[in-house]
Amino acid sequence: MKKLRFIPDDTNIHFMRHRRWSFPLSGTLLIASIVLFLISGLNYGIDFKGGTLIEIQTAEQTADLAFIRGELNNLGFGDVEVQEFGAPNDVLIRIQTQEGEGEDAEIAQQRVVDQVKATLGNTVTYRRVEVVGPRVSGELATTGAISVLSALLAIMVYIWFRFEWQFAVGAVVATAHDVIMTIGVFALLQIDFNLTTIAAILTIVGYSLNDTVVVYDRIREDLRKYKKMPLKEVLDQAINRTLSRTTLTSFTTLLALCSLYFLGGEVIRSFTFAMIWGVFVGTYSSIFIAAPLLIYFNLRSDSVQKPGDEDELEEAPAS
Repeated sequence: MKKLRFIPDDTNIHFMRHRRWSFPLSGTLLIASIVLFLISGLNYGIDFKGGTLIEIQTAEQTADLAFIRGELNNLGFGDVEVQEFGAPNDVLIRIQTQEGEGEDAEIAQQRVVDQVKATLGNTVTYRRVEVVGPRVSGELATTGAISVLSALLAIMVYIWFRFEWQFAVGAVVATAHDVIMTIGVFALLQIDFNLTTIAAILTIVGYSLNDTVVVYDRIREDLRKYKKMPLKEVLDQAINRTLSRTTLTSFTTLLALCSLYFLGGEVIRSFTFAMIWGVFVGTYSSIFIAAPLLIYFNLRSDSVQKPGDEDELEEAPAS
């Protein structure tokens, strides 16, 4: 059997030339993402806002959203959202957090579920019921942010120990680039942002880091092998040699994610969307952000090329 290759072995693309547009483009998109986050904010799910979430399925082929909304508004629970969720007879109900402190808040939230079930009766099927109090939702938001920041810090420490500081800073910048871009897309499209999205962001961090480390490892190897080759050519050569692996890994990952997105249902759609976006932006940042950053970090220093090293092991091919 022949090997499946998306990229020919003799590929020689000058990626470092493209940093003239990749850096301004990424900088513009990062600023836009931050502005969107500050102005529009995220469409936080019940995990972070608190409240009650009930997913039902009606006996009719098409749910009467207006009737359900009217019945629930008469209960006096405040803000009630009723929307179609997947199939025409699937309905998602969100009810705001009820007032109360401590156990009283939890009791108030549970009372919402009981009264909704009493109002809608046995004419519907209850597929999912989630109740999150205000204290728990605040803790989830805090721990979610801490988990992402802790992951970035741990990444920098590990790569600093495993490689050199230039690689550590470059990997963290590229990973932070992916996280901010993902948050910007969620702020732009107002997709439900919940705990599964945090899990997706952490997965993106791992995926992007893995791709970046593969490229960095080849760069470090070529730096020691071709000591007289200009740094830009070393970077181009390393990326070209790992390009087939990068594209094939991204393609196979996208096959699984697209299947989950279109066939997995509404519950995991925000997770799979974040993952699909993360694969694209993670691949882009490994090639056009992480590697070019090394040019500005004075990478050819004594930490890489020490006095007394032998000449390069073999002559580098002309670019």
